[in-house]
Amino acid sequence: MAFTQSPGLIGSLLVGAEFAKSLALALKKPLIAVHHMQAHVIANLIEEPRPAFPFLCLTVSGGHTQIVLCASPLEMRVLGETIDDAAGEAFDKSAKLLGLPYPGGPLIDKYAKDGNSARFRFPEPQIPGLDFSFSGVKTAILYFLQNAGTSLVYKEEFRATDLQRKKFIDENLADICASIQERIVSILLNKLKKAATQTGIRDICLAGGVSANSGLRNRFTQLGKEQGWNTFIPAFQYCTDNAGMIAMMAHYKYEAGIFEPLHTTVSARAAW
Repeated sequence: MAFTQSPGLIGSLLVGAEFAKSLALALKKPLIAVHHMQAHVIANLIEEPRPAFPFLCLTVSGGHTQIVLCASPLEMRVLGETIDDAAGEAFDKSAKLLGLPYPGGPLIDKYAKDGNSARFRFPEPQIPGLDFSFSGVKTAILYFLQNAGTSLVYKEEFRATDLQRKKFIDENLADICASIQERIVSILLNKLKKAATQTGIRDICLAGGVSANSGLRNRFTQLGKEQGWNTFIPAFQYCTDNAGMIAMMAHYKYEAGIFEPLHTTVSARAAW
């Protein structure tokens, strides 16, 4: 019986774990603990075509942003990750600043399709290595909207009224969303390109809930063609949190005989 051990909301993890333990005990089946983020990576192996090992995976979700080197189904190493906010969080919080309902990421993607991504330019953080940062971008977007598009920095004399901000957003929503999406996607893909160059790996994957974003998928595929990569993206149903990816990861652990005792515990933020 497979269950998600970490990371996640502790209440949900506990419910899932206890249910799996009960079934394992009653049916006399082995208990298999799965790391949620590793399962996102393995979602690329559910259906054909599948990447060859080793491959790189850009895993992007509401709570995590990572570049993972996957040497085998059970051998993964994080090469870079966010040092503050995740990309999905940057999408959702930017949407909230625009007055869009939660979850706002899909709405930014929707409006961006009709917008000019070059209309507004947000800064790209200069973070060493393969790590990411999105806090500075969120701050720039906040000031940009507070100033009704007149500045990316806070200055009291630029601060617009609520009515001015609303009018600016209403009149420029598509272009703002396209520009926000353009910057978040470029941050992700510039680091991924750097990782591919450093490792020499040509099989490159996407994973996680944000990999359902059409702007990211299109740009990722385009970059892959430019760089000569073999690119892989799970079907939409395997991008967001799903049982299929947990089952796939459990399959490989079952084959390797990696089982857990009934007293095993869950963790909201366990390391790999």
